[in-house]
Amino acid sequence: MSAYDIIKKPLLSEKSYATISDKKYTFVVDINANKIQIKQAVEEIFKVKVKQVNTLIVKGKEKRQNTKNGRSVGRTSDYKKAIVWLTNESKPIEFFESLN
Repeated sequence: MSAYDIIKKPLLSEKSYATISDKKYTFVVDINANKIQIKQAVEEIFKVKVKQVNTLIVKGKEKRQNTKNGRSVGRTSDYKKAIVWLTNESKPIEFFESLN
């Protein structure tokens, strides 16, 4: 599995914006990736040094929709979120710095 298969996209929310100044970044990652693979992928893609990685699986939400045939119920997909801390010596990730 390549680094670009592991890191799917950055997770951009109000809470994640607040932590960018602390060199703490949030990504949506492959659900089967472990912390070591995520650390190696971030270091390879962004050329930074990772201090710590925390992961959690976010459960999908139930969605209801009224149609002319009655009510239909579905679910959004589960996904894995990784919170990545960079070392103090590491340079910040340029993509996130342009958002501040």
